[in-house]
Amino acid sequence: MQRNAILPPIQSSFLSCEKDTEIILNKLFVESQQYSNYLKRLLIINTPDCLDPSITRYDEIVKKYSIKDLKDKDYIRQSPRLEFNEHEDVQSYIHLSFDNFMTNQVNERFRDCMVHFDIMCHTKQWEMQGFKIRPLMIAGYIDGILNFNKLSGVGKFMFAGCQEVVLDSNLAGYTLTYEAIHFTEDDATLESLSSK
Repeated sequence: MQRNAILPPIQSSFLSCEKDTEIILNKLFVESQQYSNYLKRLLIINTPDCLDPSITRYDEIVKKYSIKDLKDKDYIRQSPRLEFNEHEDVQSYIHLSFDNFMTNQVNERFRDCMVHFDIMCHTKQWEMQGFKIRPLMIAGYIDGILNFNKLSGVGKFMFAGCQEVVLDSNLAGYTLTYEAIHFTEDDATLESLSSK
């Protein structure tokens, strides 16, 4: 008679990408409320004056968008596929992805990785008031909120680079890249306490 053995739970950084995505999006769009509203304005309102603080109706528009709404309406994407319906206005997008997983130098059970934010905007919507460039403004808010930040459960985010990406004459932007270092001082402290 064969018995079903109880296997230990699988621990892998690949399996935590869903949780990491949720933590990152909460940091960008919930926990940093004032900056989150500007980031939402840049994504949702495709006018040159979208950051004008005196236009309060823009605040009313973006307050209606939760993270789920941003995902459902494709402002935030995890799939690399950009699909457009006929007569659909091209909007601004953030595509979030993870790659280049590597063993953490302090603890081999952890996998550090690169986190990419592909910021894509219609080229007709790039220029804003005061010589501002929409995809760079989006990159600026993401960078300001995340760089050198410790995200509980994800680890430390360190800026690794930013490159311009041109898909075609209508859609272009920047890829903002961070190294996510998953093993932190907090993990080290917890491990030392658990080994005693």
